[in-house]
Amino acid sequence: MKKVLALAAVAASVALVVVGAALADHSWNGYHWERSANPLQLSVGDNVDSRWDTYLNEAIVDWTRSSVIDLSNDPGGTSPKSCRPTSGRIEACNASYGNTGWLGIAQIWVSGSHITQAITKVNDSYFDTATYNTPAWRQLVMCQEIAHDFGLDHQDETYDNPNLGSCMDYTNDPDGGAGGASSNDPTNERPNAHDFEQLEAIYAHLDTGGGGGTPGCPGPAPKCQSGAGNPPTFSQADRANGSVYLDALPGGATRITHVFWTPFGE
Repeated sequence: MKKVLALAAVAASVALVVVGAALADHSWNGYHWERSANPLQLSVGDNVDSRWDTYLNEAIVDWTRSSVIDLSNDPGGTSPKSCRPTSGRIEACNASYGNTGWLGIAQIWVSGSHITQAITKVNDSYFDTATYNTPAWRQLVMCQEIAHDFGLDHQDETYDNPNLGSCMDYTNDPDGGAGGASSNDPTNERPNAHDFEQLEAIYAHLDTGGGGGTPGCPGPAPKCQSGAGNPPTFSQADRANGSVYLDALPGGATRITHVFWTPFGE
């Protein structure tokens, strides 16, 4: 009996380690918007068409449940195809960006560790296909790319394991349940409690000016690459170089891109 109990204790410890690893810190290298009070009031420019309106609105509502983020849906300030940034806010866009290998892109411009402007792009070249033209895929990608734009990274980056119930978890089965890695795992379409805890940690301090720190890669090469071009382009050829790209811009600013590659390698 003592041996059985000991083995059970070991198994429980291993399970806790696995869960702890999955729920580790997932700040995007400490990047955040500068502000003097919480919640952060952040405008999201709506440059998406009717196919995406519901998913953008739901992502805004979901993330505004955080005690430190208050997003608003406002008229867009750019053409969807070019999706140019606007200082002081996020621009969200959809268009057919081509068979590039990516479903979505989040880009932030930073000064020190402070985000100064950001964009989210979702690629209709894939979302117009049967594989990805589902509510679950659309909601997962929109929810995740918007969150990158205010400093969250992924909780997990394995596509074919059971879902964590967070849109910050990579998956090849966003609605969960039967047909994926588990028959009863949750949907990955929305934030979970750990996402909100991480946001509270990122935005716990208030800023009093100054960029603070130097932008850097959130992981060793090839996770973070430079020289994606201006304007940046990302294609299947870049997939092997990872999902995060850093580019130094004139005037000392830095543009950092998070690429959500298609999980099935299209």
